[in-house]
Amino acid sequence: MTSPTPAPGHHDAHGRPADSAGQAWEGKSIPSHGFSGDAGGADAGLLAALTAVHDAPGDDAEVALMRHASQARWLVPVVAVAAELDDSGPHTVDTRSDMAAVTLTSPDGSRALPMFTSLETLAAWDANARPVPVRAAAAAQAAISEECQVLVVDVASPHGTVLRPSMLWALAQERAWEPSHRDAHVAAAIRSAVESEPQVTAHRVEAGEPAGAGVLRVVLALEPGLDADDVGAVATRIGERIATDGETRARIDALTFALEAAR
Repeated sequence: MTSPTPAPGHHDAHGRPADSAGQAWEGKSIPSHGFSGDAGGADAGLLAALTAVHDAPGDDAEVALMRHASQARWLVPVVAVAAELDDSGPHTVDTRSDMAAVTLTSPDGSRALPMFTSLETLAAWDANARPVPVRAAAAAQAAISEECQVLVVDVASPHGTVLRPSMLWALAQERAWEPSHRDAHVAAAIRSAVESEPQVTAHRVEAGEPAGAGVLRVVLALEPGLDADDVGAVATRIGERIATDGETRARIDALTFALEAAR
């Protein structure tokens, strides 16, 4: 009886299908990145949270969004970029291309990494982009490495949303996000920055305006008799102390000061 002829391709010494080094595929497993069975659809809870923030931004809506965002699978687009060109003929052609992540640049020079909830929203933005499924932390870390300040979710969709710098850093550091005026770390940092100013008799932190912009307002009560230069100097010193603390700076999107009469 004649033995069956192995199918075309690489095989080991026993005729079993193998890789190019002659190692049998049998017994091998392909590592999973946690996305097996993912058909590319959007998570319903994440979409609802995005819509809520888009329609009515507020603290609770943003906290809910960030909770969903930190647990979601995201699609980051990559595109082919010419690495080598051949212009020896009548037309310049690509001889080698690399895949690169896409970043967006606004008129003021700030950069954003786009990421998408589904294949549908990615294709609506750019049908030629290749989707790379990633966890939120990986997307945020990639954005920081590309010097992006924000993440843009489902750009050009009806629920398109910007995740601000404090949100980006929270995802990258894999910690829960809180609005800066409700963040215990920020409260402690502001208290430390203010306590060395004897002319400040009291202070509090609150949400600034506009809503959804992540503005932290520090309200200072100052002793009477200070002129405009004195007040400006106090605020400047406090702001500088806050800015020198990298962890605190990563939790605050924007900072403003307000004054009230000391009681």
